[in-house]
Amino acid sequence: MNAVCSARLLFFRASRTGSGDSGAADPRFAHRMTGTLALLAILLAQITLHAHAQEPSGREILDRAETLLWGKTLQGEFEMSIATPRWQRTLTLRAWMDRPGRSFIRILAPAKEAGIGSLRIGAEMWNYLPNVERTIKIPPSMMLQPWMGSDFTNDDLVKESSIINDYTHKILATVTLDGQSVYQVEAMPKPDAAVVWGKIVYWVRKSDFVPLKQEFYSERGELVRVMTFSDIRPMGGRTIPTRWEVRPVAKPENVTTIVMKNVVYNRPVEEEIFTQRNLQKR
Repeated sequence: MNAVCSARLLFFRASRTGSGDSGAADPRFAHRMTGTLALLAILLAQITLHAHAQEPSGREILDRAETLLWGKTLQGEFEMSIATPRWQRTLTLRAWMDRPGRSFIRILAPAKEAGIGSLRIGAEMWNYLPNVERTIKIPPSMMLQPWMGSDFTNDDLVKESSIINDYTHKILATVTLDGQSVYQVEAMPKPDAAVVWGKIVYWVRKSDFVPLKQEFYSERGELVRVMTFSDIRPMGGRTIPTRWEVRPVAKPENVTTIVMKNVVYNRPVEEEIFTQRNLQKR
């Protein structure tokens, strides 16, 4: 029974008591109780409005999660491990990001791939291959292609599309994942957005907006891959998931894992980093 029903019941019982056995309610008592009920209704409405005002929107949830993970700027070192039934390899990467418009990634090891770089400025992306001393411009149609044979796409690594600006957002539910209360948020691409996914569903921890899981769907609505986030611990002055794992649905035996080794957030990045001249350095 809610508070309003309880108040009405109290009013009825009290008014009957106040009237004795005559069956008629005391007018003065009824007037006082009517005022009390009105005040109670106003207070309950204010509490309800306040609770709704405190609940973040889907856009706010994803903005908090993305800002936590990437910051305004990011400079860090990562280890990418790619495993398939036939082969395995590990790359050491250095990344610089200036959200939302610029990013640069350089492979540091192994020696065979060292020097390969990827640069994005706005909607344009280039890869540099030092072995042939060639810079290749990546067309938008290639953003869904694997980066260096991994299960991450070109779009993932350089963040060409924006989950905040290129999608609309809706909270689907509040659910439990691994014993934790999380928001389940659906991101759908805007009609004019040049994005590679038909839908992305996020699982974001309610207590601190740490992302825990993402599902990526094709334009036909088919689940393509799942990304999970784990090893949550302090790094770069914040608590973040430092291990990201991607598994394609069509090839469940394949897995690509990124481990954050160190990261610095919100420190200015030199302008020279985001140039083709820097891209072509070995």
